This record gives sequence, structure tokens and C-alpha cells, in this order.
Amino acid sequence: MSHGDELFDVVDEKDHVVGQAKRSECHGNPTLIHRVAHVLLFNGSGELLLQKRGVHKDVQPGKWDTSVGGHLDPGESYLAAAKREMWEELGVAGVPLTFLYHSRIRNDYESENVASYLCLFNGDISFAREEIEEVRFWSCGEIETCLGQSLFTPNFEEEWEMFKGFQRKYSSREEGNIGLGEGGRYPDLIRGLISEGGG
Repeated sequence: MSHGDELFDVVDEKDHVVGQAKRSECHGNPTLIHRVAHVLLFNGSGELLLQKRGVHKDVQPGKWDTSVGGHLDPGESYLAAAKREMWEELGVAGVPLTFLYHSRIRNDYESENVASYLCLFNGDISFAREEIEEVRFWSCGEIETCLGQSLFTPNFEEEWEMFKGFQRKYSSREEGNIGLGEGGRYPDLIRGLISEGGG
């Protein structure tokens, strides 16, 4: 089966499955809402891993994007997809993921329902070179400086603003309150993570 023939669950605005469609049909037809899992992977220095999309990608080729992002297989949960994509894209497995938020991407090209997760990882990255041109860690300040310069995908820039707002709202700022774990509440991963970048 070719890449474009992959099947996605098609969902309604309430995220209920209403059918299936091929990837090639979902991309280019914003009436076909499908599901995606994202992971924001930070290291212990508070830097965020971003991946540079391969030049052959059908969406936003050659631009920097979120750490991990991939479509759900039919019947797959968001968390299972996030774990699978972490392994397939970065070679990272067995790392606890903390759910952040659900969001929606709506534009003239596609419609996606997204679940975003966060993780802390300081190990080796072995990325899928057939899909990803390169990966590197970015400081919050670097990201802020490069926003709006067409280096990042529009979806990542939207997610970055969402993450900053979420972090400001829910981080506790209390010593020792780092709580990474599946199903756990949002952790205060790095105190002052966003203020470092002036956000």
C-alpha cells in the first residue's frame, strides 16, 4: 500500500468516528476531519526538540515542526499513536508521556483533531532519515526569535503559542513539583521555561 493509500478514521466535530478515507483524500479536503498525535520533547535544559520535515513531504516540506507528529491508525488511541510515532520518528521508547491538551487544526488544506503530549528526554535520538531531514534542540529564546520567518510550519507556530498559554496557566512554580507520568496533570517541567524566551 502506498503512502497516499493509508486509511485514516474520519471523525465529526465531536471526534466521533463516522467513516474512513485515504490519506490522499484527507489531505486537500478539509471536510474530512482526521486524528493526529503530537509530542513536545524537552531535554533537561529546557530546550525543545524540533524536526525538519523532509523535502518530499506532501505538507510543509523542508520546514521545522513539532518534536513528533503523526496520524492515528484506524482504531488507535491518541496515546498509543504518540508512543508509536515517538519510536518510528525518533527511536525513543519507554518514556512517560503527560497529556497536555486537545486542539483543532482547520485550514484550506486539511482538518485535524490533535492530542498533544509532553515528555522529558535526555537520551540518544535516532531519527527516521527517510522522513526527517534533521533534528535539533532549540531554546525557547531561539524559537521566539524565529517565529513568523517561514522557518516553522504554521501548525507548529500555532502549537507553540498554545503551549505557552497552557504553561503560564497551569505551571505551579513550586520546588520539587515535577510530575511526569502517563495520565498525570501538567507538570512544571522546567521552572521559568517560557519566561526564558520572553514569552
